[in-house]
Amino acid sequence: MMKKMISIIDYKAGNLTSVKRAVSYLGYDSIITSDSEKISNSERIIFPGVGQAGSAMESLRQMNIDEAIKNAFNKGTPVLGICLGTQIIMDYSEEKNSKCIGIVPGFVKAFEKNMKDDSNNKLKIPHMGWNKVKYLYKHPVFDNINEDYEFYFVHSYYPFPENDKYTLGITNYGINFASVIAYNNLIATQFHPEKSGEPGLAILNNFCKWNP
Repeated sequence: MMKKMISIIDYKAGNLTSVKRAVSYLGYDSIITSDSEKISNSERIIFPGVGQAGSAMESLRQMNIDEAIKNAFNKGTPVLGICLGTQIIMDYSEEKNSKCIGIVPGFVKAFEKNMKDDSNNKLKIPHMGWNKVKYLYKHPVFDNINEDYEFYFVHSYYPFPENDKYTLGITNYGINFASVIAYNNLIATQFHPEKSGEPGLAILNNFCKWNP
């Protein structure tokens, strides 16, 4: 019988080894895989990625990974989305007008080019650097994570859930946007926990122990 473990999804969207390294450092077994059967039968799933929504969705569909993720989510498997993996769990992305997986109702919007900070300075796009998250309610994956911690972001698009109930955390970068999404057994961060030092490792550790 196949041993269940944490699957880190490989859909040609990069940033996989840093996630696996972080998970291994925390003492958990994981596998980088594009095998839809292994993904469907995982103990839990980490869905990372950097890149462009349209090409990512094309790869996911070719390998039937989009359906594997939905099947796993519907079975109650804990799922963690990171960065692009957070965006393409939505219905639709403005990036190349891409239809996405559709687990969380809503879409992905582009940052406007003329955004300014509180001092009226023009903000750079992509949003790249360290920012705080304001949590709207408690969640086990964010146990002992306070609002003074900062996390590493790099993105030009952000998730826009159709209902506020899906937004666990918000970050300000010219606007307030949903930087953490929660829906049943799914949690997703627009920032990169694997690149965010001790607070990011704490989030990954909480996820690896989480039993929704």
